[in-house]
Amino acid sequence: MNHYVYAALTLGQQEQFSVTITPQMMDLFATLSGDINPLHRDESFAVSHGFDHRVVYGLLTSSFYSTLAGVYLPGTHALIHRVDVRFIKPVYIGDTLTIVGEITDRIDAFKTITVRATITNQAHDIVSKANLQIGVLL
Repeated sequence: MNHYVYAALTLGQQEQFSVTITPQMMDLFATLSGDINPLHRDESFAVSHGFDHRVVYGLLTSSFYSTLAGVYLPGTHALIHRVDVRFIKPVYIGDTLTIVGEITDRIDAFKTITVRATITNQAHDIVSKANLQIGVLL
């Protein structure tokens, strides 16, 4: 876990990490969210609607933006103010996702950073993009 303070953060600074989506993640997300949509739960339903497999919950995928801010950039001193997410391609169980964030703006008066983030799969396809506005507590 990183512990960046506002003064140590610079424009262009980047952090990244990777995670592989498991069936257990899907089950836990379904339990927590109550979302039982068959697109996420039923393989034959998803395939019959043009997908390769069950589709991973978009908000499960985008939850890694929270990990990016709260663990990596800036880490322990992060307080997310806003996340604007765009879903581009479906994610499937077994996909390995790489989450990358880069600081694109700093607002000194409020100790706030803007992070442009992307999530790519193992084929290097961008599956999601986001802009995060993050307050830095120290």
